Amino acid sequence: MPALVLTPAQRKDLRSQAHHLDPVVMIGNDGLTASVLKETGAALSAHGLIKIRVLGDDRALREALLNQLCEQLDAAPVQHIGKLLVVWRPKVEKLRSPDEDKKPGPRDFKVLKFSKRGGQRPEVKMVRVLGNQRLTPGGQIKRAKPKQKSIKKRNQG
Repeated sequence: MPALVLTPAQRKDLRSQAHHLDPVVMIGNDGLTASVLKETGAALSAHGLIKIRVLGDDRALREALLNQLCEQLDAAPVQHIGKLLVVWRPKVEKLRSPDEDKKPGPRDFKVLKFSKRGGQRPEVKMVRVLGNQRLTPGGQIKRAKPKQKSIKKRNQG
């Protein structure tokens, strides 16, 4: 018996979401190996809902693989159609540190460059400024900290 049990309505919703997905894991002739379990677990953690392609013609073996996968990975079987298996496991919310939102990131600025002749429109340019850069009043991008010179260059001049 799988670890998670879905209602028919949940299963129907997940089947519709999985319709457009491509298989992310393939199970070959070796069956369910440790590396296959590891990749399937990583894909479930990243995506939550995945498709798995099984390379084999035995339907009973594919059904057993689906049940074994779901038991070992604490997932729920959504669908088994042909050689495709659809498996779902709820994604775990990541805990975020309070300072994570305050980190400097890229910002977009609109820079206007006015013409020396008076009657023309100003040239508009979008500039992306990274966290270690600043924008001068003239529209130039400068590094926030000056670039360090090597010891040899400092001693020369």
